[in-house]
Amino acid sequence: MSTKHIYFGYTTPQQRKLLFESWEATGDIGVACRIARVSQRTFYYWKPRFEEAGYAGLEMFKSRVAHKLNTKSPEVEAEVIRLRRENPDWGKAHISQEMAKANNWVEVVSPNTVKRILQDADLWSSSGSLAGEKRNTQKPGSDG
Repeated sequence: MSTKHIYFGYTTPQQRKLLFESWEATGDIGVACRIARVSQRTFYYWKPRFEEAGYAGLEMFKSRVAHKLNTKSPEVEAEVIRLRRENPDWGKAHISQEMAKANNWVEVVSPNTVKRILQDADLWSSSGSLAGEKRNTQKPGSDG
């Protein structure tokens, strides 16, 4: 038996209708899935909707809109902005770590969320922060 997995993309309403028509005609899930060219997992995903609403339930996907947006409380955002204004040379990781340190080393906000908050507040340049730039480590007077 092959261990290679087959990728099945999103199904169309016609494909889902064919799937359940084939299943009702044959009574065999495997045969219906082969006819409609979908996986059995797809069948079981759509089956509750088919049982609840019939063929009309197969027409539309449920909403794909993000239901839990990655937003932080205004207090956290204000703290990020305050730390950046007081310490303009701190980067996103440093701000994130300082906030975790103040919270008994439990992460409050990820570095990328810090960056997003600072971008929204126009406190993040497109080139990044000063902390992320390479600093000149040569000694004065060396031609190095």
